[in-house]
This record gives sequence, structure tokens and C-alpha cells, in this order.
Amino acid sequence: MSDEKNIFVLGLKEANLPALHDVPDAERYRFHPLLTLKELQSGEVSFPCVLEKAQHVLDSFDGTIDAIVGYYDFPVSTLVPILSERYGTRSTSLESVVKCEHKYWSRLEQEKAVDAHPRFGRVDLHADPLRPPEGVGFPMWLKPALAYSSELAFGVEDEDEFRAAAARIRKGIGRVGEPFEYILDRLDLPPEMAGVGGQVCLAEESLSGIQVAVEGYVHGGEATVYGVLDSIDYPDSSSFLRHQYPSTLPEPVLHRLRDASARVMRQIGMQEATFSIEYFYDPHADEINVLEVNPRHSQSHAELFQYVDGAPNHHAMLRLALGEDPAMPHRAGRYRTAAKWYYRWFTDGVARAVPSLEDVARIEKEIPGTRIHVIPEPGQYLSDMDEQDSYSFELAHVFTGGDSEEELREKYDHCVAALNLACDKAGPADGNS
Repeated sequence: MSDEKNIFVLGLKEANLPALHDVPDAERYRFHPLLTLKELQSGEVSFPCVLEKAQHVLDSFDGTIDAIVGYYDFPVSTLVPILSERYGTRSTSLESVVKCEHKYWSRLEQEKAVDAHPRFGRVDLHADPLRPPEGVGFPMWLKPALAYSSELAFGVEDEDEFRAAAARIRKGIGRVGEPFEYILDRLDLPPEMAGVGGQVCLAEESLSGIQVAVEGYVHGGEATVYGVLDSIDYPDSSSFLRHQYPSTLPEPVLHRLRDASARVMRQIGMQEATFSIEYFYDPHADEINVLEVNPRHSQSHAELFQYVDGAPNHHAMLRLALGEDPAMPHRAGRYRTAAKWYYRWFTDGVARAVPSLEDVARIEKEIPGTRIHVIPEPGQYLSDMDEQDSYSFELAHVFTGGDSEEELREKYDHCVAALNLACDKAGPADGNS
């Protein structure tokens, strides 16, 4: 087919393929994996090494390279603009990506665009004793300037918890922070970022309220928001129970979220790319606050947009990368609402009863409007799984589409029961973390 486009996807996983193949005009696209997520994110990350590997794959390809895309955090997010510049494909600038990814730099940029952010400051990890930055009060969150999936992010209530969390961050911050400095060295940094580097710890006052995610893209210099999702935590926890689309917030609040998002993306200088911004909305104070800015859409929301709008959000990313109209369909899907559920354990354990791919396919067929991704391998310690937050372990992601929240919940409960996932609790002698 002469119009067929070769699209290289950084960190492409087998589980992502169904959603990519569900985009409109998917028959036009040939998706090629460009390094595995394990090669990109596991263990000590060497950016020059992964860059060289990716270039080798692309240089060896006998055909046109029409687009290079990715929807994961560092190093995927920064590889996209670097490789795109080298191979003549479309993307936003490396600087705009780093302004999002580096949490401290991102806060400095947000300050210039909106008032909707918490008080924040840098933590000196070399100080003795470790202490919070001036002007930032408890309760607060401590997090590295760069991390994966809330790794090394801790909520702290007092000085003792602060010191314990800061000590853990100091020990683990180099795994991602050190290779990130290779990226910072490629940029002409502003005075406020001079000497900051990649191994920086940020303290931010805790936010409360309803957590929401705003997804959109910048095309032709204009920011467009195509969806807002609610994020609901487990009771008395900071770990997600589900993302639900569309948001149930009132239209005036959604308007403010869209406006703030456009202001932030303009300030950051994002061009021809998707984005996702997480916020808290406090209904009592009627305030919105930016939690974090991501220079990519969320691949974990793909099925939700497909269920409700009729196309996965990958559609916008692919069209932008090919220089085409990225407009998303609206409310053209099978269901009125959809959710991504996180089935979690809150203690370490060993995965014993893990359903097979055939089991999962059978459950999905029996319960229409569902898609299931099981995370652990049989016999795996939960603490050995990648990309987990500091407080829980994900056993499965369950996507459900329905015409009411009650239907979403019923489908989720049926899926969890049918999966019959079982873990043995890890004892003190055999804990692996």
C-alpha cells in the first residue's frame, strides 16, 4: 500500500497494540517497536546507550521513517524530540519536554502562567540535618525532580517523616536523576536553572480535593483540550482506584481547567504534541491547582476514550506526528462513561494464581465492554515489579465501559472475581524489597 506509514513506537508493548490498532485509519499504519520498555527504563538508565541502540534500529530499517512516537516518561519522552530531529520527523522541542518532565523547572514555568499551584521549594539532600525548605508547610509531598509512576514520592506529616523520606530519596534519586543530567547538558538553561541539575528533590504542600486529568494537544500554536477525567483514590490512600471519563465536574470548573491548561502549555512552548496535566479541584475553596504536567498523552486512558468518544487518544498523537489534523471524535463511542480500575495489594507478596492470556480473553468475551491487563508473572514478588508507587502493588488494570457508574463498578467486580488472582503474603524472612 503506497500510502502506508511506518511509525516507530518507543517502548511498544504487546498490551498496547490493540488500542493502537483501534485508531481511525489504522490500516494506513505499520507500527514498529523501537526498544522494549525494559531496555528503556529498567535498572540503571544510560541515556547515551539507549540513544545509540535506537539509532541502530532506525539506521538498519529499509524503508521510510514517517513518525517516531512514544507515550511514556523519561527517557522515552526525551528520545522522541532528539530522534525526530535526527530523522526529520515531527515533534515538539526537547526544551519544552524537559520543562514538563523536570518537576522543579515545571513549577517555575507554571508560576509564570497561572496562580493555580501549591507552595513548593527545593530540598537540600546534602544538608545535615535534612530540613524542609522555608515557606513550605506540613503536610507536604517529597518527590525527585524526575521519577517514574510516583516512584520515590512520599507524603509526610512532620519532621521525622520528612527526614526518613528525604533519606530514601537521597539513596535512590541517582537512578533516573543522573542520566537526566545528560539531557540538561544539551540545553541552554535559564539563570534560575543554573546549577540545579537532575538530582533535585522537590517539596510541595499537599493538595486536597478531587483529582482530575486534562488531556489535549497543541496544533498550529493552539492548545485544544479533548477530555477531562476524574481520578478516584482508594479510601484513606493516595493510590488510584480508578480513572473515570468523562469528568463529573460542573462545566464552569471544566472551563477553568481548559483555560489554565492552555496558559501553561503556551508558557512551556509545546508545539505539535499531546499533553496531560493533572490537577486537584477543591470544591470547598473552589480552587484548582496543578499537580504535574506531562509532555505526552496518557496511554493508560486509551480504552476510555475509545469506549466514550469512539477513538483511542493515540489518534491525536499519530496525526500530529504525521502532520495531519489531530481532532478527536466526540461522544461517538459505544458507552456513555468508562473507567480504568487499578486492582491493588497494599502489602508485599508472591503472585501464585495468575490467570493465563486465554483466561483473560475468555473473561473479556463473557463481560462485554471490558479489557484486562494482568501485571505480575506467576511466582513474582510484587516488590520486584517495575513502575509501582511507594504504597501499593498493582495486580491488574481493568477497563470497563458502561452507561452508568453503577454499571462500571459491577463489571469491575465481576472481572476481579473471575480473575481469581491470588498472592501469598511475603513473610519477614522472605521479603524481597
